[in-house]
Amino acid sequence: MHAVIDLGTNTFHLLLAKVVGNNEVEEVFKLQIPVKLGEGGINNKTITPAAFIRGIDALLQFKSIITEYGTSKVFAFATSAIRGAENGDEFVAEVKKQTGIEINVISGEEEADLIFNGVKHTLVLTDEKILVMDIGGGSVEFIIANKDQIFWKHSFLLGAARLLEMYHTTDPISLMEQESLLRYLDFELVPLKNALNQYPVKTLIGSAGSFESLVEMIEENLNKKLHFTTSCAVSIADYKFIHDLILKSTHLDRMNFKGLIPYRGEMIVMSFMLIDYVLNNFNIDKLFASDYSLKEGALFKMSGV
Repeated sequence: MHAVIDLGTNTFHLLLAKVVGNNEVEEVFKLQIPVKLGEGGINNKTITPAAFIRGIDALLQFKSIITEYGTSKVFAFATSAIRGAENGDEFVAEVKKQTGIEINVISGEEEADLIFNGVKHTLVLTDEKILVMDIGGGSVEFIIANKDQIFWKHSFLLGAARLLEMYHTTDPISLMEQESLLRYLDFELVPLKNALNQYPVKTLIGSAGSFESLVEMIEENLNKKLHFTTSCAVSIADYKFIHDLILKSTHLDRMNFKGLIPYRGEMIVMSFMLIDYVLNNFNIDKLFASDYSLKEGALFKMSGV
């Protein structure tokens, strides 16, 4: 059994699991803590004192659980919020001091590789090129690949926590803020547009996080069973229906929205605007959600799969 710790910008994840065969993750224990490490500081390249303390407290809790289960193989990695913070090294050192956990600060390129390593175990890929999208709090990763290779990958500083501070100050989000965000995405996602001109795709695969929430919201609000095991197809029409409801919602509405975990209610508007942008601008006609992503990709790598 291995322990994987994913120190995300919004949520810290602990996964205790083992790989069965070549494609299946057998979970022993899983915990998510909404640390909000990027809150109040991500766009200023800092971890605020309050977020710093929340992060340490979460890792002390993870350490206690790992010790309880007797797991010796631990891989902890940090992504956008820590790698971009001027006091990120200080946080890593303090975690080591208080818990003994060694944190690997991975690059955006490494993050994209691990995401794809998780996603590719959930679907049967073919020669057809597909676009993988992973929305984090600090960054968004895109990968163009097929069953044989990765053609292009990039990590953009367009995570939901960053965009939330920049473009979501009204409740619900105003039309003016939506338009401003879309103009910003037009500018920032030029490299993605160029890559998709070179490597056209028709299929978008969204990994974990917001896409898991999308599936749950469709099931709860449209009374549909999508048969989500490790992945499932999602109707773009169903996505659009939920998207419209979310964009019109207030924060209080989202706290009570069926199928939406409350701690994701703050970021989901920005996440859905990112998804909608991709669907509307890049000729996507098929959408899938993958339950495996970064931490599962790391687990497969640890297991040599």
